[in-house]
Amino acid sequence: MATNEAFTDQALKALKAPKRGRIELSDGRSQGLTFRLTDKGVRSFSFRFRCPITGRVQRFTIGDYPDVTLAKARVRADELRVAVANGQNPVDDRKRDRETRATRAFEAVAKRYLAEWAERNKAPSSVAQDRRALVKHVLPKWRHKNITTLRRGNITELLQGIVDAGTPVQANRVQALISKVFSFAVDQGLVDANPCARLPRQGGRETPAKRYLHDAEIPEFWKRCATAAMRPETGLALRLILLTGVRAAEAAGMQRSELRNLDDPAAAIWEIPGERTKNGLTHVVPLSEPARQCILEALRSAKEGQPYVFPSPVRAGESIQAHSLTVAMQRMAEHIEGGAAATWKADPPSPHDLRRTFRTKLSALGIPKDIRDRLMNHAPRDVGERHYDQYDFLKEKRDGLTRWAEALSELAASKETT
Repeated sequence: MATNEAFTDQALKALKAPKRGRIELSDGRSQGLTFRLTDKGVRSFSFRFRCPITGRVQRFTIGDYPDVTLAKARVRADELRVAVANGQNPVDDRKRDRETRATRAFEAVAKRYLAEWAERNKAPSSVAQDRRALVKHVLPKWRHKNITTLRRGNITELLQGIVDAGTPVQANRVQALISKVFSFAVDQGLVDANPCARLPRQGGRETPAKRYLHDAEIPEFWKRCATAAMRPETGLALRLILLTGVRAAEAAGMQRSELRNLDDPAAAIWEIPGERTKNGLTHVVPLSEPARQCILEALRSAKEGQPYVFPSPVRAGESIQAHSLTVAMQRMAEHIEGGAAATWKADPPSPHDLRRTFRTKLSALGIPKDIRDRLMNHAPRDVGERHYDQYDFLKEKRDGLTRWAEALSELAASKETT
């Protein structure tokens, strides 16, 4: 077959591989189209052109023959020839396309969302929840998908899979997370619109949770937190949630550096920094005597130099995880006895339900709403409170927590009511 002879399928297939190196032929019919045959028997098409900017001869690989037919190779060569005539460099364009695809892969965008937005604006516990949801529900299906190609249909398909698995509330959480990733992508100029916009909740309407510990359940809960069936650090952290109303992640991640005046029962406080709270606001928690004793007991067990009050028993240098508190509450159902057993097993409470119990009991004790809100670390909505009132309400908060601790001590020590 001559070098500049027009290619035919018969000739290309009949061409014998060289003993060494490779053979390269030019198509006499399509300018720039070349055919290469290596000593390994690999046949491929490419396009040779002169860079319109540098004048340097370059090669653009079209594909292997016969996967890419001769007819398709000629069509592609014609397209590339037009592009070069218009001042483009196909090799540079392909490189840019590959780089663009890599930066627009959903996993790459999700990582940027976590690093550039979530970690700067959300509490570490919320960031961890986002990361777990992505790893479990989204990335296995969308890891390498170009975010610009994802449509509402892709989103609803993924979410319906979560709903069909029996976790509609989780589907709503994942939907909100996906929407945040897309909003971030819009802000970064990676996509033009958020396909989640105005998308109905795929998990359906949620009923606000109302679960809290009833008086018959509190003595059992308090007792089970101190049994051999539960790790000491876990039981103490759960008791602390009920005493202070903090979130599970805030209790689990308590650090020694956050504690003040721990040797003084009248002045002991726990200052949770904004980077560890859900709303980003520092939360100062006056410690009632039972809460202080929980912390002191935990510190007596923790190794010297350990930064966390509730260190992980399996991960050196880390605290216990909020999830471990959830698991402990679930397993507690196996040991609850008496009249509390029926309600506990019928509707097992979570660590967050301890926080709801705390708020409910504060109301029952007549603690003023503004103090209840501050003890829950709810962000003030009134302009005067947000910008002008700098009073810390520390005394009022301590009084409220002390009253609750006294009431809780009585409940925990009482015989369960049926």
